[in-house]
Amino acid sequence: MVLSLYVPRLLRKRYGVTKVDVLQPERLRASIKAGHGILIAPNHCRDEDPFVVGMLSRAVGSPFYAMASWHAFMQDRMQSFLLRRAGAFSIYREGIDRAAVNTAVDILESADRPLVIFPEGFISRTNDIVNDLLDGTALIARTAAKRRAKTGDRKVMVHPVAIRYRFMGNIDAAAGKLLDEIEARLTWRRQPLQLYDRIHKVGSALLALKELEYLGEADNGEVGPRLTRLIDSILWPLEDEWLKERHQDSVPTRVKRLRSAILPDMTKGELDEAESQRRWKHLADLYLAQQLFHHPPDYLQNSPSPERILETIERFEEDLTDRIRVHGEIHATLTVGNPIEVSGERARGGADPLLNQIREQLCSLLEVKGIANDR
Repeated sequence: MVLSLYVPRLLRKRYGVTKVDVLQPERLRASIKAGHGILIAPNHCRDEDPFVVGMLSRAVGSPFYAMASWHAFMQDRMQSFLLRRAGAFSIYREGIDRAAVNTAVDILESADRPLVIFPEGFISRTNDIVNDLLDGTALIARTAAKRRAKTGDRKVMVHPVAIRYRFMGNIDAAAGKLLDEIEARLTWRRQPLQLYDRIHKVGSALLALKELEYLGEADNGEVGPRLTRLIDSILWPLEDEWLKERHQDSVPTRVKRLRSAILPDMTKGELDEAESQRRWKHLADLYLAQQLFHHPPDYLQNSPSPERILETIERFEEDLTDRIRVHGEIHATLTVGNPIEVSGERARGGADPLLNQIREQLCSLLEVKGIANDR
């Protein structure tokens, strides 16, 4: 109870989220009342998403459990404390965390309370894009559904939940102030350009700096091919060393595969200092590759919204300082999707039908036409 009263203050002070509206909560209440095992599957575009979803818990009058990456518990003591008090438990996404998976399955099987899993698996910083969903989400739901079916007519339901943010501040003032700071860091005079042109010029400069670091020279072609070339120049040497072959699937999948190869020996604490530092550098390179992937090259074309502008300059800020400040008032809306009954069986081959249904609902609720594919 005390935690639910503190969350609105946390959202306001730390993230600038002053209002959270919950739409269609009766859909989730009905599943809770029916005694189903419930998996809540939100999109994941901002750091505050877990706490915003906490307001849904308050709206339906039921506590949640939540699966969160172990990185979320390492940021600061207060966040770790709040996450654990809110029912969160960590999962080591870079490997097969059987304990966390079993805990999640047990929660759904018992139907003690709903379980929150962010199926994208990472913070995208793009509210208008739903990325590929992780297979583990469907595996957990399907395993629990199979167990519940053995003990009678008991079901597991997935409720997609769309989180939509609206920036209520003055985007020209917020973006202009941050661009002033970035241009000063680049030793530039203030650029006498329109906002979009300033953002494009700063983004090109930041990309060129990374190209100089990794490629030895800056390109001046279209942004999309430049990003692809830079990402491959980061990932290919690591794939050659750690996987003995190069891959062509999505960047998040490639990054996860490499982390799974690099991290296990690090967690054992048996590496000497030189090897440990070398692997930390590799992990930093992987983080950069994933960050670059989250810069959609056409995100600001065709009259970009204030939210897209905010997301873009926040990515610039995070890339430069590894943190994001509050730049103005934000309102959040959570819309609960229709329940998706989970089957304990899945036909072999092809895309996972459960993940497809979750993705389609999220796109519909967010009013997003497309889904991010490999770039």
